[in-house]
Amino acid sequence: MTTPFGYVGPEQLIRDRSDFARKGIARGRSVVVLTYADGIAFVAENPSKALHKISEIYDRIAFAAVGKYNEFENLRMAGVRLADLRGYSYDRRDVTGRGLANAYAQTLGSIFIEHNKPYEVEIVVAELGDTTEEDQIYRLTYDGSVGDESGFVAMGGQAEAISSSLRASHREGLQLGEAIRVALRSLEAGHQQGGQGTESLRTDQLEVAVLDRNRPRRAFRRIAGAALERLLTEASRGGPGEAAGKTTAASDTAASDTAGSDTVEPASAGDAADDSPEGEGGGRRPSAG
Repeated sequence: MTTPFGYVGPEQLIRDRSDFARKGIARGRSVVVLTYADGIAFVAENPSKALHKISEIYDRIAFAAVGKYNEFENLRMAGVRLADLRGYSYDRRDVTGRGLANAYAQTLGSIFIEHNKPYEVEIVVAELGDTTEEDQIYRLTYDGSVGDESGFVAMGGQAEAISSSLRASHREGLQLGEAIRVALRSLEAGHQQGGQGTESLRTDQLEVAVLDRNRPRRAFRRIAGAALERLLTEASRGGPGEAAGKTTAASDTAASDTAGSDTVEPASAGDAADDSPEGEGGGRRPSAG
């Protein structure tokens, strides 16, 4: 029996699609999601002020992603519409992170099997519970696989090195500033592992948000500018860690450079969105920077 010219077996096709998606995701800048005493923190390496990797989905549910911006933005918008429709049609309590994660898994799985090109994305859906034990973090990969994570998760870039650093540093009961500092040190560890230098990340290179258990209904809020500087500085002064002095110095330097303003220098196309829209630049993929 002869094999038709150009035929690719199902196993090879799935393997090729998986390799393609993984390589695209690895080129993106990293995102860290971790629990702390009063909620769930999201820290992304993202110098762009317009293209967000972290967003609110519903009252106590948030979304984080790495990969191609236009693809995960489509997923985010679909999740917001689904949550609003379900909450309006039934009850706000019927909108759950698990339900959204299942919907995303079906969508990503269908795209991976039925389309020629899979989505080059990896996403997290996090739901804030009444206690730390009830917090839920779901990680979804390009093929629709779902993982129920505990404590923390890292995506994109040097995810393995970042996860190793988080495993060594993360613990229950962290205060918000300590949790952000742990995430920052883990992102820097990923930089070192990837051969991108040992310089500390500045706060204007970060996108930070939290699901805050102390807020009455809409738990999502962003942290930037002077508020982020203050949290990192306080955590560095009061918290343990061998890199405390370095983080304090980096925070003080950034504070003196950006005092009274959150404005940053314009970023290049690659820096503004490592997960840049495919339609921009004629489909040419920017470097991860």
